Amino acid sequence: MPFYEKGPVRIHYEEFGSGFPLLLIAGGGLGASTIAGLIRTSPYNPIEEFKGEFRCIASDLRNTIDGQSTGPLEVDRPWDSYTDDHIGLMDHLGIDKFMVMGFCIAGPLIWNLLERAPDRVAGAVLAQPSGFRPELPTLSYDNNMTGWGPELVKRRPDITMQMVDRFLTKMYRDKPDFVWTVTRDFVRTCRTPVLILPDDVPGHPLVVAMEAAMLAPKAEVSIYPWKEPKERIPLAVRQVRSFLRAHRPTT
Repeated sequence: MPFYEKGPVRIHYEEFGSGFPLLLIAGGGLGASTIAGLIRTSPYNPIEEFKGEFRCIASDLRNTIDGQSTGPLEVDRPWDSYTDDHIGLMDHLGIDKFMVMGFCIAGPLIWNLLERAPDRVAGAVLAQPSGFRPELPTLSYDNNMTGWGPELVKRRPDITMQMVDRFLTKMYRDKPDFVWTVTRDFVRTCRTPVLILPDDVPGHPLVVAMEAAMLAPKAEVSIYPWKEPKERIPLAVRQVRSFLRAHRPTT
């Protein structure tokens, strides 16, 4: 069980297969974005699908309930703290250029990664990305205050619910709009190729996914719906594979 460590941060990661590096970020939110979650909760298993031609790298998000990654709760920079972990892991592995694919909460995280490290990401796949839904403005905050936060505090005597509140407020309530992490102006100027697989449940608003796809100059979109009926999922996976192959650097 390998770990990447930097100061008080300890990130559990695993690698699968070989080829051009592909960073995988699981869905499931702050409490369940783990390596196991990629297999258990994703509509398809990206490790099995892509380890035959990519070096798949996955990690547990910092301070999940089910994972092994731990670190401080950086209440003033929640999104950036997770992006620090992803960039730091790539640095630790000696990887400069890579592709990234993720689900749910990975949507905002990937946009943040594209803004923070635009020259390092060759292409990005955002499946069922999270986003702000005006008719449910406190959905993500509320879910994590009642689910993830209390469980984290039980395990971590150094963290209080007041800290969790500050962390989630900064994350989801201070700038409640769009994809939380970046502005529409950034997406308009983002030159990284992106493929978006939209969803439309409370936490994954279709309107936000489609707006991002319309704004990003190098965006592609899958069929919709792509998860139901289940017979459509292989079609979506084929599109993901074609996208990754098309934008994978040749050297």
